[in-house]
Amino acid sequence: MIRLRHKLLIHMFRLFDQLVLIATAAIIIFFRPEIVMQGGSHLLDATFHLEDAIGMLILAVGWVGIFDYFIRYKADRLVALNTQLKNLVKATGAAAFWLMIICTVFSVKSLNIFNVLIFFAVVTAVGVVSRLLLRLLLLGFRRSGYNYRYLLVIGASERALQTAIKIDERPELGYKIDGFVAENPEAMAEWESREHGTWKVLGLLGNLREILIAERVDEIVVCLPVDARFSDITMIVQHARDLGIVVRLMPEIADGALLKSMHIEEFEDEYVVTLFREQLLMQLLAKRLIDATVSLAALVALFPFLVLVTVLIKLTSSGPVLFAQNRVGMNQRQFKLYKFRSMVVDAEERKSALQHLNERDGPVFKIEKDPRTTWIGRFLRRTSIDELPQLFNVLCGEMSLVGPRPPLPEEVTRYEWLYRKRLSVKPGVTCIWQVSGRDNVSFDRWMEMDHEYVENWSLWLDLKILLETIPAVLFSRGAS
Repeated sequence: MIRLRHKLLIHMFRLFDQLVLIATAAIIIFFRPEIVMQGGSHLLDATFHLEDAIGMLILAVGWVGIFDYFIRYKADRLVALNTQLKNLVKATGAAAFWLMIICTVFSVKSLNIFNVLIFFAVVTAVGVVSRLLLRLLLLGFRRSGYNYRYLLVIGASERALQTAIKIDERPELGYKIDGFVAENPEAMAEWESREHGTWKVLGLLGNLREILIAERVDEIVVCLPVDARFSDITMIVQHARDLGIVVRLMPEIADGALLKSMHIEEFEDEYVVTLFREQLLMQLLAKRLIDATVSLAALVALFPFLVLVTVLIKLTSSGPVLFAQNRVGMNQRQFKLYKFRSMVVDAEERKSALQHLNERDGPVFKIEKDPRTTWIGRFLRRTSIDELPQLFNVLCGEMSLVGPRPPLPEEVTRYEWLYRKRLSVKPGVTCIWQVSGRDNVSFDRWMEMDHEYVENWSLWLDLKILLETIPAVLFSRGAS
């Protein structure tokens, strides 16, 4: 009955959210709040047509999908309030954007940006208040001794103890700690040698079945290292499944990073566990659209300037205007990178004779006053104008506007193991290294920057790097 009540509550909340969206949109569209706020009184005279019904259906279906995607409609006690509210704001923001799109397509003239902002503010405020009231209601019930769930902690370590303390300090979660199960006799002896209040070890992991029979257990939280205790965790899950008990795994930070990207699929009636599958598909799609749009617009806008640079290169040195070079891209796929030629034609042949002048550590070759550079080339490199042809690489999808710089194949062969992480994303025209003084940064620090970029990537980070690239180029920071 507890699960039935939870499911009813969840579906009621889902229905409540959709009713709030519909009611708020209807009031805004038909009562024109911008007129009411100016002291007027206006109800939109409108007739209802078939296309209006179609628009309302598309709007409603979109809202259901948006809220189901962003909001976890589950009886999950361990979801923090701030996480719940963040997801709510994402959902209401997407719902407001969807409303604007539908009203634009179906020519709803009573909707404008001001009204969309009102819609967003109202549905967000109602959502926040309703969730706060629900939490207060549940907290009152749980503090009165109702709606509690009994929790068994697997592990008798300091991590297990700290997990139990955090849960116990949050009475609104509605948990009571049954006790602990030690992973081995040594852990049990260590536990019993110290004071832990009323919490006790109920037995060893090998006796878990007997403990579950003797104790009242609604949920199990497992605080064991995944790598060392995988078989034990499998046994715990099996016992819990047999008795219909919820299992929660609390992995260590390293294990958590591994499990975070886990995705379960089906193939030919078999289960497949996929790790490291890309989770930010919409952001990646947006990144590609931005890359294609900006690179095309930049090439069109800069066309006269590119022609001027082409003429200057032709007039000042013999040889081709563009320099094409094999570079290593995403997942070690090679491609031709294009630059305006800034060196003499036989620059690559003369490279080996200049190895003793290399000023960079690691596998990278760099000379500040490279004798192979032409007069116009020095200017192009100092102002980063020589990089502009890479916009063609971006337009073709071989590169992105922002990402780790594409290395040479021979550089990649000398990479240490962890440096190869930078090859898991598309290379970019600009990156953190370029806006951080490039030539003044050591090779190891450069690799660390790229690793941090890959681990923390977001559209906002790309935008930040693009904005920081402008002053870096204008003031020639780190360029040589």
